[in-house]
Amino acid sequence: QVQLVESGGGLVQPGGSLRLSCAASGSIFSIYAMGWYRQAPGKQRELVATITSGGSTNYADSVKGRFTISRDNAKNTVYLQMNSLKPEDTAVYYCNVVTVSGRHYWGQGTQVTVSS
Repeated sequence: QVQLVESGGGLVQPGGSLRLSCAASGSIFSIYAMGWYRQAPGKQRELVATITSGGSTNYADSVKGRFTISRDNAKNTVYLQMNSLKPEDTAVYYCNVVTVSGRHYWGQGTQVTVSS
């Protein structure tokens, strides 16, 4: 089992920045990749960014150049630095972990609202 605790969401004006954090605990030795997904009202959950244990990253086209995912393996924490935020980035952001066996774990979600 892997437990995830997210933090860092909130309300920000368009063009602003936020940093999300997700700390993992439990069977952390089994983690292969960590990442972030988001779900806006009335829409399906979508991938935002992922990072593997080796540091390989993947981003949704909509966030490339604005968001940066990073990982501190010593702290078992993944971060999502979000810059140049747009109203369409408004969503609940979920931390995700994939284990080496392919099992997914999810955080409780943190609200990000971009509005003036």
